[in-house]
Amino acid sequence: MKKKGPFSRFALFIYAVILIVLIAYILEPTSKETTKKKTPTSSTQSNKEKNQPKIEDKEESSSIFDWLKKEDLSDADFDKRLAKIGAKAGDKVFIRIFKKESLLEAWMKVKGKYVLFKHYPICKYSGYLGPKLKQGDKQSPEGFYKVTRRLLNPNSKYHLAFNLGYPNKYDRAHKRTGSFLMVHGECVSIGCYAMTNSKIEEIYTLVDKALRKGQKYVQVHAYPFFMTEENMVDYQDSKWYDFWTELKKGYDYFEAEKVPPNIKVKNKHYTIHEANE
Repeated sequence: MKKKGPFSRFALFIYAVILIVLIAYILEPTSKETTKKKTPTSSTQSNKEKNQPKIEDKEESSSIFDWLKKEDLSDADFDKRLAKIGAKAGDKVFIRIFKKESLLEAWMKVKGKYVLFKHYPICKYSGYLGPKLKQGDKQSPEGFYKVTRRLLNPNSKYHLAFNLGYPNKYDRAHKRTGSFLMVHGECVSIGCYAMTNSKIEEIYTLVDKALRKGQKYVQVHAYPFFMTEENMVDYQDSKWYDFWTELKKGYDYFEAEKVPPNIKVKNKHYTIHEANE
């Protein structure tokens, strides 16, 4: 076989170099283009950020309780919020619940009258407007209830809970059945009034400390809605109108006196009496 001379080896070397240069030239634009796509300039990034809507700029759904969210954010410190109304944990407590508005109110006794401490949005309740009638109807109760120390449950599987004391004397007089109707956390309800865990922690603390300090019981008034004259007219055709009329008397007493009334049951009806605190 004839051996290749030096010239042939040199020629092959030259061809290889040329081929490598050509390949590099062909691939170079693609590489640059890829780099540009992966690493945009800082000016491009800032323009995109300017066009991206911020979370706080998004329009929220309108609700009469949107301001509750702002209230929660504005005064995060529990003791400072109490101090603002001249109260402290351990002072007497009164609670009102409004189904339609999904709202729980905590009131504190300050200088002989009750002052609103805070509105708490109810995370979830079950059923419809109207009282609980029987075990298993998954209905959240309405009426006047008293929470004593034995009704507190710090070990609830729903974070924290206190039993409303349903059925009360009125409920039993009307042969209503059911048990373990509570205000608790975890935001799930099959007849209870469920709060978020952070909110039940505050509410439970107020109730627990008040009872430990000597308050005999904490009244909890559960209403279908704010019992204004306008709302009563709107619901005058309801089958529960007469029942709600009895509840309204308790609502009106507190609105006028800013002290929860003494509530009794006589002949299967609620009767409202002067506060005996």
